Amino acid sequence: MQWKMDLTRQGFADALVELGHETDNVVALDADLSCSVLSAPFAKQFPHRQFNLGIAEQSMAATAAGLSAMGFRVFIASYAMFAAGRAWEIVRQQVSYGEANVVVVGAHGGVSVGKDGPTHQCCEDLALMRVLPKMKVVVPCDYWETFKTVKYAGKTTGPFYFRMGREKVPVVTGKDDPWELGKANTFAEGTDGTIIACGLMVALALEAREMLERDGIRPRVVNMHTIKPLDVAAIEKAIDETGAIVTAEEHSIIGGLGSAVAEAVVQSGKPVPMRFVGVEDRYLESGAMNDLLKQAGLTSEHIAAEVRTVLARRR
Repeated sequence: MQWKMDLTRQGFADALVELGHETDNVVALDADLSCSVLSAPFAKQFPHRQFNLGIAEQSMAATAAGLSAMGFRVFIASYAMFAAGRAWEIVRQQVSYGEANVVVVGAHGGVSVGKDGPTHQCCEDLALMRVLPKMKVVVPCDYWETFKTVKYAGKTTGPFYFRMGREKVPVVTGKDDPWELGKANTFAEGTDGTIIACGLMVALALEAREMLERDGIRPRVVNMHTIKPLDVAAIEKAIDETGAIVTAEEHSIIGGLGSAVAEAVVQSGKPVPMRFVGVEDRYLESGAMNDLLKQAGLTSEHIAAEVRTVLARRR
């Protein structure tokens, strides 16, 4: 498949500027990374509403909670490892527990951050954020989903987390395609199992389906952009209509999308064969994005192989 490539970070940048023009209560904070997370365009147009807190994500989260109490909707952006990891206790106590109007933006998420190495390859952020009460958790798959996520997050209330990547990824959605928090999008219909994916793995799931179609296997492909609140109805529909599930995420197989879907499957009382495509319980090395994705098994070939495995186990 041939798609246009673009940065999810660019979707954040463009939507944040648009929000700035639409409302004067949006404020952006960064941890000395405005050029990396792409909050710099907002800072250029609204210098009185953007603040660099330095390399101090804990202070950034606490400051955001304070600004929220004053009536602002605050975006705090840093690398996912630090926005979700280093600042986690402050996010828990003051943003989640305090039900603050703060959007935590985790940039450079997953292994696709590449050469920054395992200290920056955050494969734990979804687990860390998903466990927090009141926290909404979203993993946009491309530029347009990131744009729509930002516009929604800027105008809703309460704690919110979403993840962005570092490198360009395929643009598989359009400007006018529907996007709703907690509502999965089916990108391809099918009855031979379901691939439930998020983030850059959505494009790979579509490629996997294309491979399988050559052998007459037609899995459903579901873009589960919202990890919390999870679209349980879409999962139960997949169970009833396709009889097997493979999840695909650029995150640890522990605590992320796969875990959330498995929990929903168990609670449905309709167990089906499942397989998880994600980062195994390990750290990776420093390297190029595509090399690391291949090393972690985050490939269309691996997804296709797992679909074959669950179909063989389907009753």
